[in-house]
Amino acid sequence: MAPKPKAENQVLVKWKPLFWITGLALYTIIFLVFIQIIVYVVNPPPKDVIGFFNLFQKNIILGLLSLDVIMFIDWILQIPLFLTLYILLKRKNESYMLLATALGLVGIAIYFSSGIAFEMLSLSGQYAIAATEVQKTSLLSAGQMLLATYQGTAFNVSYILVALALLIDSFVMLKSEFFTRITAYIGIAMGILMLIPPTVGTIGLIFSFLSLIPMMVWFVIVGKRLSKLPEIIS
Repeated sequence: MAPKPKAENQVLVKWKPLFWITGLALYTIIFLVFIQIIVYVVNPPPKDVIGFFNLFQKNIILGLLSLDVIMFIDWILQIPLFLTLYILLKRKNESYMLLATALGLVGIAIYFSSGIAFEMLSLSGQYAIAATEVQKTSLLSAGQMLLATYQGTAFNVSYILVALALLIDSFVMLKSEFFTRITAYIGIAMGILMLIPPTVGTIGLIFSFLSLIPMMVWFVIVGKRLSKLPEIIS
């Protein structure tokens, strides 16, 4: 890749800590994704409310993991990614990069409204000490409402917004000197596969699973590049 002009490098120097943090964040996301996959394979999540209540009574940590508490960390760690890509790519197309950054950050914010891990933990505790069948039935109904929210509108909107953000970022990346075209193409493949949420039946689950392949590769490549970028722009 051709070196950046000295004046432009000087502008980027002040962002060196963010680049380093983002690279570390991407490696952390990769590690957490592997942990999440292992948890799902070894201990598939329950399929109903009473199953989650029982799981929380047996193992609180496993209960939280089964309701994607790790994903909360993953999405928080993507915040510096969208900020970094905006800084590096805005000179190529600031309008698209502003749109992508807004979509990504809004998508992350919306995702948190779909989380129910700690709410289910609380309901599980109440269910364990409920004295009457009426109380238990009420708590089961509340838990069912939470499960409906778990992968409902907020989750789907969040998932698609982040997919669109990554797709736009990757298209702009095609014109960047900081990243190779193959990196951009991998990001495009990831973004396209993520446009169908895992909640959309079997096809959604297949696309979601397949998206993990380019995602992991893309995070490794981008993370490695960002980790070295502070040295390049010095």
